Amino acid sequence: MILPYFIIIPLLAAFLITLFSREKDYWSITVSTIASATMLVLSIVCFITLKGETFIYNLSGWKIPFTICLVRDSLSCFMIVIIQLISFTSLLFSVNYIRHISSSWKYYSLFMFLVAGMNGVVSTGDIFNLFVFMEIALFAAYALVSYGGKAFEFEAAFKYAVIGSISSTLILVGIGITYSATSSLTLAHIAQVLPQKPDILVWVGVLFLVGFGIKAAIMPFHAWLPDAHSSAPAPISSMLSGVLIKALGIYVLIRLFFNVFGAPPVFMNIFMVLGAASIIIASFLAIGQWDMKRLLAYSSISQIGFILLALGISTKLAILGAVFHIFNHAIFKSLLFYNAGSIEMAIGTRDLREMGNLKSVLPVTYSTSLIGTLSVSGLPPFNGFFSKLIIIVACVQAGYITYATIAIIGSLLTLAYFLKVQRYAFHGDKLFDVSEKSIGGGMKFAMLFLALLCVVTGVLLIPALRQSMLDPIVDTIFNKTEYIKLVLGSL
Repeated sequence: MILPYFIIIPLLAAFLITLFSREKDYWSITVSTIASATMLVLSIVCFITLKGETFIYNLSGWKIPFTICLVRDSLSCFMIVIIQLISFTSLLFSVNYIRHISSSWKYYSLFMFLVAGMNGVVSTGDIFNLFVFMEIALFAAYALVSYGGKAFEFEAAFKYAVIGSISSTLILVGIGITYSATSSLTLAHIAQVLPQKPDILVWVGVLFLVGFGIKAAIMPFHAWLPDAHSSAPAPISSMLSGVLIKALGIYVLIRLFFNVFGAPPVFMNIFMVLGAASIIIASFLAIGQWDMKRLLAYSSISQIGFILLALGISTKLAILGAVFHIFNHAIFKSLLFYNAGSIEMAIGTRDLREMGNLKSVLPVTYSTSLIGTLSVSGLPPFNGFFSKLIIIVACVQAGYITYATIAIIGSLLTLAYFLKVQRYAFHGDKLFDVSEKSIGGGMKFAMLFLALLCVVTGVLLIPALRQSMLDPIVDTIFNKTEYIKLVLGSL
């Protein structure tokens, strides 16, 4: 069974880094890079060889619902691929970037714990162990947000920790109520029992929606994100926006509200309202930002709104759009945070008003940021265009013309504030005497690789590729009964 290795490998890497690293960071870089590359290859193999099936790894001699199990299905493998892809590029970006902050091994050890926690969340079929893995990832994230050691970074990490603790408490209370009502912690078994108790379902649904909604930074539960994502080192910002808010937030909401709760209409309506509010409000807040990373942070809230809106519509086409946008957003938002980190490293500022004609001195950063801008704004032929188009068409087909209009307006607002970034950062009047030589090869490779993915991943919608790669994920989300049967019937 391949799934346990996504937890064992990063934990082992973190242990080896802590045990053998000295003052120099070469050992920690080598170990973490090998671990990340190995997991990326394994994740691709895991996804390609799955073929729409579901496999269960039993961690003990006990049987469901008494065991702790890992579930390998299309949705969990899809999320694992995203996590490993962004983690690998973030590590490559980190080598030069983190050295200008501190060449300590501690960064790479914490990074591996962050990856292990996220892998555990998307792999487990047990709701309490989901909570445990979530906390592992969050403790690493709190430390990494404050890694630069500056006052505003400690403040951001403290705010993140306080709000994160509140959301974790709500989630733990929800888990307790669920266990008292079902006598089980296995998600598939809970999905069998809980719908027979509608009053309990509503209570735990509200607790989980708020708790995991905070993790996903859905409006109005977003207060921690702008500070945390803008204060963290650039590769950690890419991890937080690219994968953490999806693995700990959106993924869990999908798994719970679709596979366990059966997509209750009242919660689907709430999803649509919160998604639409996130799209519009966060876009207007982003327009007013001059800190480039803070602008990107508000943009992440807006893009999560597109995903939540599509999930709320809950037709197969809408879920396809949500799944594809989860993937696309991880790529182009990570790329844009890399761009911001490259600029900050080269000229020492994130303030757009202090930037200028960087187009001529940072050509790789400029060209890749332009691709990221066009992709996040939903312009063809980049990947963001296709996922947003699917979501808008799904709104129209379902009769939600107002929501379709909101999605279109949100895309136009996104284009507006990213044109602001292009204007002030790359086409301004101020000239800089800097060289792109200060940006390491790993940083350039990470940006170029993700920019290439922004261009080519639209091919996943070619019917043959969509049927083999995306449709099984949609079917896993859409068919609750099949999830229960496959998990409980597989042992």
